Amino acid sequence: MRVTFLDHSGFLVETDFAALLFDWWKGELPAIAPGVPLYVFASHRHEDHFKPEIFSLDNRKEEVLDGGDRDIYFLLGKGISLDLRRRQRWGVSPVTAGKARVRQGGQTLSLPQAEIETLSSTDEGVAFLVTLPDGRTIFHAGDLNWWHWEGEDKGWNRNMEVNFKKYVEPLRGRKIDLAMLPLDPRLGEAGFWGPAYFLETADIRRFLPMHQWGDFAFTRKFLEKHPAFTARTVPVERAGQVFEL
Repeated sequence: MRVTFLDHSGFLVETDFAALLFDWWKGELPAIAPGVPLYVFASHRHEDHFKPEIFSLDNRKEEVLDGGDRDIYFLLGKGISLDLRRRQRWGVSPVTAGKARVRQGGQTLSLPQAEIETLSSTDEGVAFLVTLPDGRTIFHAGDLNWWHWEGEDKGWNRNMEVNFKKYVEPLRGRKIDLAMLPLDPRLGEAGFWGPAYFLETADIRRFLPMHQWGDFAFTRKFLEKHPAFTARTVPVERAGQVFEL
């Protein structure tokens, strides 16, 4: 598969079966080759994960999608509403709105060339697990993370830990070919806890860090603390970086 890091938590994953666009709100979107459906994911409504302009992709096939008409689907985390007021404000046509599905945690949806499962999040919205027809699995955590803030109430932090481990439990022992997980430097060493727990819980083959706010050196610090994960970690170094996996 070909993976383009767009920025922050935004990725474009291109496979023989489908193109998967995750949490794109920033960064240049490359032309997407025609011939496969496009799935546009927005894990939740925070402005560093979602922008309403994603819906214009349904009207920009000639410009962005390399000239090819194709099926396009929008998978939205709970909290992203497409009620009439927002559709009018965002310029979303009824036809485009009909291609959107709002998902909650614990749901499964079968679409052409992909089965999509959702996990609840410790922040807003959901995390996405996509299974392709050949069995390959791709996971985007959104803001599902072990958030632990210094200075926060101890009860809040403890509740966050409990919920995080509960929401991640469905992944225990599952094979995941590619996982995009938050590695947030704002948390200090506590930023290591979430991705380490994911990597210990699931059988993740490749891990791409995200949500680093441009501090890509934080990956090196993570691997210094957890060298056992080095072989599975694919460091991200710049927006627009392309990986062939």
